[in-house]
Amino acid sequence: MDLRQLRYFTAIAQEKQITRAAKKLHMAQPPLSHQLKLLEQELGVLLMERNGKEMVLTESGEVLYIRANELLKRLEETEIEVKEVGDGLIGSLAIGTVKTCFSYIPERLRLFRKEYPLVTFNIKSGDSFLLAQYLRNREIDLALVRLPIDMNDFSFLPLPTDKFVLVIPSEWDLPKSMKMVDTLEIPLMLLQQTSGVGLYELVVDEYKKRGLELNIICECPDAAILLFLVREGVGATLLPESTLLSFPLNGLKIIEIEDCIIESKSAVVWLKDRYLSKSAKRFIDTFNPTH
Repeated sequence: MDLRQLRYFTAIAQEKQITRAAKKLHMAQPPLSHQLKLLEQELGVLLMERNGKEMVLTESGEVLYIRANELLKRLEETEIEVKEVGDGLIGSLAIGTVKTCFSYIPERLRLFRKEYPLVTFNIKSGDSFLLAQYLRNREIDLALVRLPIDMNDFSFLPLPTDKFVLVIPSEWDLPKSMKMVDTLEIPLMLLQQTSGVGLYELVVDEYKKRGLELNIICECPDAAILLFLVREGVGATLLPESTLLSFPLNGLKIIEIEDCIIESKSAVVWLKDRYLSKSAKRFIDTFNPTH
């Protein structure tokens, strides 16, 4: 069993057809089928079986597919690491971010590109739970997340603590600052992540501690959608203040909460005890206060 066979095998597993896999690998179908048979003979197990027109992994095939992906990913990381020993940084940097933290990225990206023009970027968005999964699956190199998340797998650099503000349609006639108790009758739309504890629980729990219950009319995992709904007059929302740096404020009004003790913590996170590219390390350094 060699790396070439593993690449062939994973291509077939991903494409679910030898014909499609052969096209992806730019090779003829018969030698690809032959390599799969040789691999199965060497291991003494059936790795794939036909299900109609598709090739389906057996239980043994599933195990090999997982391990083969890990090995090929390690090989790719090794190649990048060796190339980076040279003078310039090259390659691609995959960054994940929750939309409420995106305001941290544009200026850093602009300055980073000036210094390292050969580095390209791939940016993925999602809630903190999803981005944590992307990191564990090695789909991204680092992520900007809202806390809390399970930090057992991650190293992190904390970002400044954020206070919440009330965002209302500009035509609403409300004072420039209010107390928490004065917001109870306002129809609120809150940010809700797909899984785990997020900003929604942070806001609701803080109100509950004071014996207060919010008038929640909508939950949504996307801050941009919430702000669009606010702009259209559907309701108001409570968001970390830095979130608003990423969005146009036309049609919106920001209200300070006088007795607001709701604070959101965020961080840059990456996988603990795993190879981190020079590009990723340099980009993380831009978030360090001493940088």
